[in-house]
Amino acid sequence: MKSGVMKKLIKTAGGEIPAELVFRNCSIVNVFSGEILEGEIAVTEGKIAAVSYYRDKGFSYQGEKVIDLKGKTVVPGLIDAHVHIESSMGTPENFASIVIPHGTTTVIADCHEIANVCGNDGIRYMMNASENTPLDVFFMIPSCVPATPFEDSGAKIRIEDMKYFIDDDRVKGLGEMMDYPGVIQGRSDIMDKLTLAMNHGKIVDGHGPTLVGKDLNAYAVSGIRTDHECSSLEEMRDRLRAGMYVLIREGSAASDLSELVKGINDGNSRRCCFCTDDRQAEDIINIGHIDNNVRMALKAGVDPVTAIRIATINTAECYGLTNKGAIAPGYDADFIIADDLKNFNVQSVYINGILSGEKGKFQFPIDSLEDRHVLYTVHLQSLNDQMFNLKMNSDSANVISMKAGSLITEKVVHKVMRDEEGFFLKGESDDLVKVAVIERHNGPGYIGLGLLENYGLKNGAIASSVAHDSHNIVVAGDSDSDMLLAVKELQKCGGGITMCSNGRILDTLELPIAGLMTNMDSAQLAEKLKKMIKTARESLNINDGMEPFMTLAFLALPVIPDIKLTDRGLFDVKTFSFIDVSA
Repeated sequence: MKSGVMKKLIKTAGGEIPAELVFRNCSIVNVFSGEILEGEIAVTEGKIAAVSYYRDKGFSYQGEKVIDLKGKTVVPGLIDAHVHIESSMGTPENFASIVIPHGTTTVIADCHEIANVCGNDGIRYMMNASENTPLDVFFMIPSCVPATPFEDSGAKIRIEDMKYFIDDDRVKGLGEMMDYPGVIQGRSDIMDKLTLAMNHGKIVDGHGPTLVGKDLNAYAVSGIRTDHECSSLEEMRDRLRAGMYVLIREGSAASDLSELVKGINDGNSRRCCFCTDDRQAEDIINIGHIDNNVRMALKAGVDPVTAIRIATINTAECYGLTNKGAIAPGYDADFIIADDLKNFNVQSVYINGILSGEKGKFQFPIDSLEDRHVLYTVHLQSLNDQMFNLKMNSDSANVISMKAGSLITEKVVHKVMRDEEGFFLKGESDDLVKVAVIERHNGPGYIGLGLLENYGLKNGAIASSVAHDSHNIVVAGDSDSDMLLAVKELQKCGGGITMCSNGRILDTLELPIAGLMTNMDSAQLAEKLKKMIKTARESLNINDGMEPFMTLAFLALPVIPDIKLTDRGLFDVKTFSFIDVSA
């Protein structure tokens, strides 16, 4: 802060000069004292210059502009502790346009989705594009690109790349350390990454589903300070006891909040944060962002101030955002005006003292950055009628069993029927379909094949170039010809999501930016996704408990138990090894 600004803030706080903006007659949530008090807020130079509480005989500040809030509630701007902006399928600019009206003023972004496709060029694109918006975007440099050595991505982020970004003021540390076996084994390349963060005073995000006992201790002692993969109260308890922050997730595919809020108490609440991780534009617009987390917590009986702390100051303290997360003198003038702390409907949003969202609409221009380095990223090798033939050596198969509302899958064994040459024909039930992951980054052109249940898909295929985290092509279907047609459609449009049935394309969402994002207006994108989800359910019978596209995308992520599929084959996450489809 420049000395001139400091002097102006002091004079404003002391009442010598008027504030630029004064908000009067409001209920203010104080995350430090735990109180909700009537008062007013004086704002100057994008900072909160002063807060006056009426019950303490506070005095009024003069302002160049005065807004009477007539008893409405003011809370600090909400902070998403862990998000992949790419998962909204919109650009950083369009992402900001839909989360700001919901009260999110700051996010901690891990851009490992685009980094897996475009490497350093992808990281630079996200950092540059996010500067075009009022949203404060801080970054965690991707730590595992690719996520494991068992898949093929479009790029690798090495220690030298991390050193290039680590001292940037907007970089708060290293992104989720998904290679937990590498941490526990003390692998030298992982140790170099962890010590880089530690030596630069930055933290490391965790990703350690199912880790317990000695393995969890080994993971935590490495300096990893957060985990957003808790899905049970036992996991939450163990990580809190290990000194980690628990990032309570409510995304489009993974919904952990309803269970984890049961574990929040007075003793541990200050070590909890809210995050979305992966949330599609349609869900953000219609359901909400971090404001939805807050509403769910309030409905579950969490104390209102506690819920606000989890959504604001806890995350600010976790990531060292020293001027965010509170309404107090000297803090950034990032705050929300809401109707009350029961319904928590966001009415207006201010960032740095500037109105940036009102009545569900963004209040700033959008000018999306164009960058040729993140375009034209789908490079498929020969596609043919035999590519989905699944040869088996037994009549029993290891099957990926999907769970509604969860990224965790189960390995189950089912009887199957084969033809005379041993190729898979069908399962005992109609619920069993083929799934394939196809390398698309100008690499070896591998194709991994497997079988999937509980997805519900019938009479067609769905394919996507969004396939965490290496973002190869993932396709599922009950017809080889429809699967091939869907993959060819993605090759033609440069990436996206497509559905087909009986030789006909039903609909396609084109995602030309790294095969992950579009410049399409977010409202149009949301409407397109809503329509496609309806088609997926009505025409292809996708299970009502599944988000059709995001759930499919996570089938390719070999760091979430129990069983996943990469372009190199079927992968058992518990043993961290490949297994045969034949059981």
